[in-house]
Amino acid sequence: MSDYVIGLTGGIGSGKTAVSDIFSDMGIDVIDADVIAREVVEPGSPALHVIAKKLGEKSLLADGNLNRQYVREVVFSDPKLKVWLDNLLHPMIRKNMQRQLKQAKSPYCILAVPLLVENNMMAMVNRVLVVDVCEDVQLQRASNRDQQSSQQIKNIMANQVSREVRLSHADDVIDNNGLIIDLKKQVEQLHQQYLVLANNQAVVV
Repeated sequence: MSDYVIGLTGGIGSGKTAVSDIFSDMGIDVIDADVIAREVVEPGSPALHVIAKKLGEKSLLADGNLNRQYVREVVFSDPKLKVWLDNLLHPMIRKNMQRQLKQAKSPYCILAVPLLVENNMMAMVNRVLVVDVCEDVQLQRASNRDQQSSQQIKNIMANQVSREVRLSHADDVIDNNGLIIDLKKQVEQLHQQYLVLANNQAVVV
């Protein structure tokens, strides 16, 4: 088990996946809440059955997978439905995250959670790393990636904490407003820092 956990977070479109991929390329185990969230609603899963029963046939694609775009539109336009869905999925996701954390073998590991601050999960990590971008960049990147309207992206952003609040919880910050080469340099510097911190903790323990 990795005894040192870095909580990686950031708003939609900030580039969390790009950052976690760089850490992974350097041999660091990454536990990704988004990946786990997809796993718990795979075809045939109890959670997917409950969602389909609650939200109707439109919540499923023809191949039996979750219709993510439809569900996203529905829950972000109805706060009560969002709370219902969060209460259904978050305990399952957290349980799987804890299991994967115990299985991590690298000197330290990355726990990538988009809603780390919103769900008050900072106690699960030793340090919080925030990937930060300005809101205009968020909108552009998220819209291009997800093929959603700016308004849909703004609705999602409105359900996340503000940039200022997220940064107030950060131990480390990556500025991802620039080029990928700049991103890699920042991650590589943090990697060296985290190796030292993890080693120091291991010595103390």
